[in-house]
Amino acid sequence: MMTDYPKIVVSPPGPKARLFLKKDERFVSPSYARYYPLVVESANDCVVKDVDGNEYIDFNSGIACMNVGHSHPRVVAAVKAQCDRFLHYSNTDFYYKEVIALAEKLSEVVPGSFEKKTYFGNSGTEAVEAAVKLAKWHTRKPLFIGFISAFHGRTVGALSFTASKPVQRRYFSPLMPGVAHVPYAYCYRCPFKLAYPECHYWCVDFIDEFVLQKYLPPEDVAALLFEPIQGEGGYVVPPPEYFQRLKRLAEKYGFLLIADEVQSGVGRTGKWFAIEHWGVEPDIVCCAKALASGLPIGATVANAKVMDWTGGSHASTFGGNPLSCAAAVAVIDIIKEEKLLENASKQGAYALKRLGELQERCEVIGDVRGKGLMIGVELVEDKSSKKPAPQKAAQVVNRAWKRGVAVVTCGASTLRIAPPLTIQRELLDAALDIVEDSIVEVAKEA
Repeated sequence: MMTDYPKIVVSPPGPKARLFLKKDERFVSPSYARYYPLVVESANDCVVKDVDGNEYIDFNSGIACMNVGHSHPRVVAAVKAQCDRFLHYSNTDFYYKEVIALAEKLSEVVPGSFEKKTYFGNSGTEAVEAAVKLAKWHTRKPLFIGFISAFHGRTVGALSFTASKPVQRRYFSPLMPGVAHVPYAYCYRCPFKLAYPECHYWCVDFIDEFVLQKYLPPEDVAALLFEPIQGEGGYVVPPPEYFQRLKRLAEKYGFLLIADEVQSGVGRTGKWFAIEHWGVEPDIVCCAKALASGLPIGATVANAKVMDWTGGSHASTFGGNPLSCAAAVAVIDIIKEEKLLENASKQGAYALKRLGELQERCEVIGDVRGKGLMIGVELVEDKSSKKPAPQKAAQVVNRAWKRGVAVVTCGASTLRIAPPLTIQRELLDAALDIVEDSIVEVAKEA
């Protein structure tokens, strides 16, 4: 039986959407970079409805925020119940049982065979800011290592690590000093022009031999900040031993490992946190986005021995908002009870197989990679040159949206496939059909 979705009743953007676009242009900051003019009216599970009545299959989950689906009844109920009790009183100065309950649950699902403590902020960027400050506090060291193509947020501290697009940093220097950027393990586009596995992980040895032994005194390094799977950088998945080798490097010189799981965490890859795929326990883990099903929250979870700062050293008036905490507790319970980690692994493996088969017969697909429902499809001008094809990627995204699939890009020219973890095969197939047809059409027109 065919799925009832998507439903396109008027070519988007429709007349109502166009009215909102005019008002947005007049009143809203132009710093937002939208993918296409989708004006959302409502959303349920894996389907988003616009103001003109079009219904789209959501392949981006509100940028990896809606892991349990839009408006999950249990999340809505938890938020409504909390609204009836109280909205805010300041977790900075008093106590919330909601904060304590969520911190306890996070200590169970965040990787690490040690006791953990959690700091709560309002976003992924704030989670990163807290992790950086905590690393400085705990180690009393001033320097950090970050990665080229990384995205960690846009506030000045987090932006000092972000190295995804020049527009994100242009005119904002000077940023926080003491951050050295090194190449990430992007095997499809190895910065060293090597090939895995013959490279023998030179990207890790390079950090040791040409950074720490040349100009960045290792005894002054507080931490290395990384994404287990680079998000905005292109959904880049490192090779099998990469993080174990980074862990050994950190142990050799005595600096901390901070995992930014803002986009890859809370079940997205079929594990609670993506770093679990490599069996490494970071000292600090940052999460946000999907944690409270789209409500603002950021969590910095650390080894209790590392989180040793004192009262007043870092805080946030709205951090750990009771509504967001109630939603997050519900999210964790839903993922467990509805077996969404298993579904993410199952549906993700199926999508990777389908897209991999298309790659074999389609010249514009250079690489297909991912774990769980965090999948990147990198488009190129041709497979021999590997030249990025951002215009082709934009055309595919626009065509898919016009036909009822909300999908977006990352990196130079990578489609990101990231539906809610609740998606089932029929809806997944319907969306993949549209995305694949759009790719094939764009390839034929090249």
